[in-house]
Amino acid sequence: MALSKDRIGGILLLIFCIVYAYLSQQIKLLPFQANGAFTPRTMPEVLSVLGIGLSTLVIAFPANNDRPQLSELNWKLGLVFLALMSVYGFMVRPAGFLISTSMFLIIGFGLLGERSIAKLLLVSIPLVFGFWVLMNFGLNVFIEPLPFFLRG
Repeated sequence: MALSKDRIGGILLLIFCIVYAYLSQQIKLLPFQANGAFTPRTMPEVLSVLGIGLSTLVIAFPANNDRPQLSELNWKLGLVFLALMSVYGFMVRPAGFLISTSMFLIIGFGLLGERSIAKLLLVSIPLVFGFWVLMNFGLNVFIEPLPFFLRG
């Protein structure tokens, strides 16, 4: 069994899903949730089982057998994205979800090559706002939308 790109990805996904499954069991349940059909653990458990199954299929039946060429990867762009994600993680609370996530997407799309300001704004801002509305009003998960100095 040669290590192809697909198999390496499948192995990494399998490791992630196993760790995710283990951590999902660490979610504390309230006493009235213990015997419920749907608990805070249910979706993480389902996702981890699906991920383990699919990653096992990818490892067993890879779509291609191309060997990875590490010299072909854009390491600089990958490191810039890691830095961007770190800055986003630090800025999401002080700057608020709407501003920090919109800026993250705009900068990320720009790094990937999109140069149209209209496309950047028309894709990222409605997407972030729609996700915020879904989380707050559809799922009742409060996400602070704005920085503390703009809250009313």
